[in-house]
Amino acid sequence: MKQDRDGDLDALVRSRIRGLRSALGMSLDDLAAACYLSPSTLSRIETGHRRISLDQLTAIARALGTSLDALVESGDADVVIRPRHDPDRGMTTWTLRHEAGPGGTTVAKMRIERPLPGPDQLKAHPGFEWFTVLTGTIALRLNERLILVETGEAAEFDTMVPHAFGAQGGPAEILGIFDHDGRRTHLRKLD
Repeated sequence: MKQDRDGDLDALVRSRIRGLRSALGMSLDDLAAACYLSPSTLSRIETGHRRISLDQLTAIARALGTSLDALVESGDADVVIRPRHDPDRGMTTWTLRHEAGPGGTTVAKMRIERPLPGPDQLKAHPGFEWFTVLTGTIALRLNERLILVETGEAAEFDTMVPHAFGAQGGPAEILGIFDHDGRRTHLRKLD
């Protein structure tokens, strides 16, 4: 079974290389030149007649403008986004997109039921955060400043400013973009 799964992943990687090359309008010659391989070697890689070495795969990913992770990640991920409810924090989170690595961001829809935490619970970390309110009202505290963000409005702020947010007058839903520090602070329970 493992061999079949490895073969499936190998076929998936080869298909992604061929598909991405085609989508970018690159010929075999174009891609081969960009990653310092011969066109015949690249053709054999795409068709499965040659094993792919890690250095070749890295060069191909770079030439295609993608990451090695994007080429080799399994294609059998769950396509249904399931909510994670955290009753202790009074929120439910749907992680819509997560980009790994330095500078990566997470996009999440959040249903916030908890009220604005007290001034003693403000957090600060490097980065910026952005959210738009889908329904309800969010109370956003930036240091001493209290801002009400209503349905249809958005907020963006430097997260080095001590901050916290919560629902005002009942549950609220937001769509937010968080950097890795923000994801750690706002989307996961702190240990």
